[in-house]
Amino acid sequence: QVQVAQSGGGLVQPGGSLRLACVASGRRFSVYDMGWYRQAPGKEREVVATITASDMTTYTDSARGRFTISREKAGNAVYLQMNNLKPEDTAVYYCNAKYSGDDYWGQGTQVTVSS
Repeated sequence: QVQVAQSGGGLVQPGGSLRLACVASGRRFSVYDMGWYRQAPGKEREVVATITASDMTTYTDSARGRFTISREKAGNAVYLQMNNLKPEDTAVYYCNAKYSGDDYWGQGTQVTVSS
């Protein structure tokens, strides 16, 4: 069993920044592929950014250049630094960890971008 715990989020004005954090645990000596997803009201959950166990990263077009996903060296703590936030970034953000073909999700955290 893999547990995913996330923190961060909140209310920020347009142009502001937030940092989300996530820790996956449960399998000793395993490093997971991880990522951040988000779901806005009335929309499907979508990927925002991912990072593999070997630190290869991908970003959705809307996040590239504004968001940065990173992880602690050789660990399962992952961060999403979000800069120049826009109202359309408002959503519940979920951390995801993949292990042995299964997906494990954090509890979700609200990010609201509003003036």
